[in-house]
Amino acid sequence: MKKLKMEYKDIWETYTEEDRKDLFDYGDRYKEFISRCKTERECTRDMVRIAESHGYENLEDLIDTDRRLEAGSKVYANYNDRALVMFCIGKEPLTKGLNILGAHLDSPRLDLKPTPLYEDSGFAMFKTHYYGGIKKYQWVAIPLAIHGVIVKKSGEVINVNIGEDENDPVVGVSDLLIHLAKDQMEKKLGEAIPGEDLNICLGSIPIEDEDEKERVKVNILKILNDKYGIIEEDLVSAEIQLVPAGPARDYGLDRSMIIGYGQDDRVCAYASLEAQLEVESPDKTTVTVLVDKEEIGSMGASGMQSRFFENTIAEVLHLTGDSSNLSLARTLSNSKMLSSDVTAGYDPNFPSVMDKYNSAYFGRGVVFNKYTGSGGKSGSNEANAEYVAQLRHIMDMGDVKWQTSEMGKVDQGGGGTIAFILANLGMEVIDCGVPVHSMHAPWEITSKADIYEMRKAYIAFLKHA
Repeated sequence: MKKLKMEYKDIWETYTEEDRKDLFDYGDRYKEFISRCKTERECTRDMVRIAESHGYENLEDLIDTDRRLEAGSKVYANYNDRALVMFCIGKEPLTKGLNILGAHLDSPRLDLKPTPLYEDSGFAMFKTHYYGGIKKYQWVAIPLAIHGVIVKKSGEVINVNIGEDENDPVVGVSDLLIHLAKDQMEKKLGEAIPGEDLNICLGSIPIEDEDEKERVKVNILKILNDKYGIIEEDLVSAEIQLVPAGPARDYGLDRSMIIGYGQDDRVCAYASLEAQLEVESPDKTTVTVLVDKEEIGSMGASGMQSRFFENTIAEVLHLTGDSSNLSLARTLSNSKMLSSDVTAGYDPNFPSVMDKYNSAYFGRGVVFNKYTGSGGKSGSNEANAEYVAQLRHIMDMGDVKWQTSEMGKVDQGGGGTIAFILANLGMEVIDCGVPVHSMHAPWEITSKADIYEMRKAYIAFLKHA
């Protein structure tokens, strides 16, 4: 009898020995990436390095030359080390449309305030302002590392990374001991740790000069000056982030999962990078766009709502000999995109918030979210039926295991991605990523099987969309 039901099978049971080797090798490469790249700047720089090793050239170096981009040309545009666009020029004209993968590089964290350093009760401290949607109580009593850049008045950019080497010190936010926490324990979770109290402890040793005021603070400044050559005023022109210290690791006794910081959305960004590098002679031009600011609304010059993406496509069109506004409009409206972002994985610890028939499950493959938003699909892009049908066919061609989901029960909450922003340009867009446990927590969890299938899905899309 013809198969009528749509059934999901645990994809671990479908893998050959060779599949499992490829899967675990990919997991190791991905773990190494998210362990060394914990800010959008670190991600961008590392991805540029990898892209250049695969023959990609800086678009900026070609703009004022007589070079013309042809089929097979590979270029990238680096936007202030905060966003990255990569192109592999296809055989067809760009006006026939692009096959686009889009993900974001930013993740929830603690940022320093503009004037962060102070001394209180014998401790040197940093004031912070949290970035993105976090549960603030999760960020206390854990080791944190200091990442970022400090830019001096001369324009010199100093990279900061303290807390990742096993011999480095770490910093953190202290929590109240249980013995004195009666009032704290009676508060709602969202109120127990106020954002203004997420202050970082840096040290407690005073400088030896007894005539100096704020001797502990001055000692910390001396340590930073000895290491980086900076003074306190330089912190005004700094982008310093506090992130969980330590590498990503295998999760589960069977090593089937990965736990690490920033998997939303670097798990999709890294898969997009590898897929972009894998497809070298496409029919349609392949594009991977990796952006900043998604966790705070995609605003700002490096966010998806900026014009940098359209401007970059215009530059690429010009280098192919076509620079009309009509060509740009046609290129965008004829394009297809996977908005590469994660979704909530069904968690047996929290079943009440999920519709189990429309949830994403670990071990069932890459996830398509036809729409996101909240309540009555408010604020979402919704992919049309024809596009979804085309993607089903492409996944079959690539032997990709896939599933569909919503972000929890209808009136439970919801979320959004960059999908609607690109859809506003007229292109076909759908959200496509992997399920995550503990999303937006300092340490997030993914399935190695799902991230492996996601990589396969992205390659199939770039080749066949």
